[in-house]
Amino acid sequence: MHSSPNRLGANVREALQTDAPRISALAAQLGYPISAEHAAGRLAQLGDERRVFVAVVPRVGVVGWIGVSQARTLTSSNRVDIEGLVVEDEYRGNGIGELLLHAAERWASQRECGTVRVLSNVVRDRAHRFYERLGYDVLKTEYVFEKTL
Repeated sequence: MHSSPNRLGANVREALQTDAPRISALAAQLGYPISAEHAAGRLAQLGDERRVFVAVVPRVGVVGWIGVSQARTLTSSNRVDIEGLVVEDEYRGNGIGELLLHAAERWASQRECGTVRVLSNVVRDRAHRFYERLGYDVLKTEYVFEKTL
């Protein structure tokens, strides 16, 4: 899957194993440090209901990624969840996040999912404005609980 280029000439494609080091570095910018080996392992195990798309700028390389998964729960409609979206700091504001989001939406449509959902930390004001500008509505505010086993 390729998208049309934006003003930087960026294109979006499915992630490759060789993208793992950049995916790892960008995940750290998002606040989720993972090793390149971990990223490569996850890419190898994506399966049919998960995808990772990367934004590539010519002569620069991977400057962003979005991870998506199809969610089929007992209580919700068939939807796609965005698991992570990040664009390299110096390339933000150039339409790359929008390219990645559109790739996720196209993938959702191809899978006959009527909804794309994203969770965003309450402190990420810029991300909230980005999603709202692209037609996403705030559904609710919630707490996230976790127990380490």
